[in-house]
Amino acid sequence: MRPARALIDLQALRHNYQLAREVSGARALAVIKADAYGHGAVRCAQALQEQADGFAVACIEEALQLREAGIRGPILLLEGFFEADELPLIEQHELWCVVHSMWQLEAIERSAVRGPLTVWLKMDSGMHRVGLHPADYQAAYQRLLASGKVAKIVLMSHFARADELDCPRSDEQLAVFQQARQGIVAEVSLRNSPAVLGWPSVPSDWVRPGIMLYGATPFEQAQAVAARLQPVMTLESKIISVRELPAGEPVGYGARFVSERPTRVGVVAMGYADGYPRHAPTGTPVAVDGQLTRLIGRVSMDMLTVDLTDLPQAGLGSRVELWGKQVLASDVAAQAGSIPYQLFCNLRRAPLLYLGA
Repeated sequence: MRPARALIDLQALRHNYQLAREVSGARALAVIKADAYGHGAVRCAQALQEQADGFAVACIEEALQLREAGIRGPILLLEGFFEADELPLIEQHELWCVVHSMWQLEAIERSAVRGPLTVWLKMDSGMHRVGLHPADYQAAYQRLLASGKVAKIVLMSHFARADELDCPRSDEQLAVFQQARQGIVAEVSLRNSPAVLGWPSVPSDWVRPGIMLYGATPFEQAQAVAARLQPVMTLESKIISVRELPAGEPVGYGARFVSERPTRVGVVAMGYADGYPRHAPTGTPVAVDGQLTRLIGRVSMDMLTVDLTDLPQAGLGSRVELWGKQVLASDVAAQAGSIPYQLFCNLRRAPLLYLGA
């Protein structure tokens, strides 16, 4: 059996969720959209359901998958509904729903649902992606209440640059939000992972931890609370071949690496078809039998090559960690010009093995 696999540490997942609750002092929706960022939404929800205040997904298909698996807690649809005919399903399965556009509000007003629905009313405070204009926010809130179909409204917005700790944009967005919601007495949700970790003064009755649940920092620099996160996914494989090359020999497609000295090359059963980033350059860290070394040459579809020259004990069958607890996904992503979100979400083919259930 091909040795490439991803180990998912569910105890680390629970630790990271508790950290979000601890540092925010708020209730937390565990964001498990996109198959829990590649970690497996059903298994992650099952691991968290005894402690989580609820879950957040992108769309109704993801929510129904969780309901079918027996997840009974609150589930928020972060993008709301895409068609008005989803509203009966939202009512039937007691889903919470973001309203970010006037057409969604109007669809609720026209619908035959009796509810009562729980709506998270989203304001565009400066992200300029989705959300109601601040000038329309008060009227939208009152219309939802007047519809008779909404029992509870949570006020929400989303920060565009909370991962930049010295950027004033988050404070500017907060000011826009506070001004537009003035006079409305309701619960608030403003903090995603970087805001949970790095913006403690931002008010939030509900927080929405996403990437931090999976143990990866959203910041480019070191940050004290992020340092307490525990990586959840370990992507690993094994050495399947070893080559002894003299100086001056090219390795792999395009001869991107040429040996500068006699070099032991280890071939690893892992490639971009598994989700490892194709553009990871020579020098990207890997660990072989617990010892740090480097990627060399171009990543292929099914294989990549690593430098074993200074690891004489390593050889055929040696365990290789591509990212995990020793080699951080954020470090691999930085080398590849990517982000850990993308590394996790791109994972495919390598089977998931759950630990700490």
